[in-house]
Amino acid sequence: MTTIAIVAILLYLISWLFLGLKLRSRLNNTAPLNKKIYLSLWSLALLLHAIVLYYALLFGNGLSINMITAASHIIWLTSLVLLITTWTRDVEALGIFILPLTAFTLLLQQTVPLDSTHLIQINNGLGAHIFTSLLAYSMLMLAAIQAALLAEQNNHLHNHKPTGFIRALPSLQDMENLLFRFITLGVILLTIALITGFIYLDNLLGQHVAHKTILSMFAWLIFTTLLVGHIKLGWRGRTAIRWTLAGFIILMLAFFGSKIIQHFLGI
Repeated sequence: MTTIAIVAILLYLISWLFLGLKLRSRLNNTAPLNKKIYLSLWSLALLLHAIVLYYALLFGNGLSINMITAASHIIWLTSLVLLITTWTRDVEALGIFILPLTAFTLLLQQTVPLDSTHLIQINNGLGAHIFTSLLAYSMLMLAAIQAALLAEQNNHLHNHKPTGFIRALPSLQDMENLLFRFITLGVILLTIALITGFIYLDNLLGQHVAHKTILSMFAWLIFTTLLVGHIKLGWRGRTAIRWTLAGFIILMLAFFGSKIIQHFLGI
């Protein structure tokens, strides 16, 4: 696995270098590099990264994760969503941040040993529930960050004072498209997390987890309503930003709020 991981890291970095050259050529108004070159390398890197992440789950006795390996799963998903979107939309500039971050988390996964006291084994239903919950929270956190970035971009453009950073971002339409892809994936993962929770936890509405369950379901309802409103009613812009941030706040209350209640009220 180490060799495959090293090759994947190198491919990520080469893709990042080619992407940087393409963006520089765009700024200098010179002949741009064919984006199929670095997108193909990026795709291969993601494939090898996936082998590193899921080989143990498919061919071993189960997958154990800690904070670092969980981060590697999350950033892999983020990079995959961005790559898929880049094939059809002009959002490649975001790869300048995502590609080196993806390579770095994979490097950490290979160099930092697993701490046996902080492992989650996901070869059972409870482990799958915890793992998908973690991925759902993280993906919707990325959606919230994307929404905040979109709000800042929207304000600058409406005030006709875009800075260099804002000018480097993709168009508002492409940024919104990426936002809704993050939300869609997050809702799918959150749905799986809730279903597996009801199946494998003894009492998901029990006193000690009732706040977390109810708030998570409420957040799921907010994000699902936003997706339906986007598809059926064309919700976008500030409406999408507000709903995304509201749903994320509720989702964070589901985790941190329940911890606070349990700690101070003892329930």
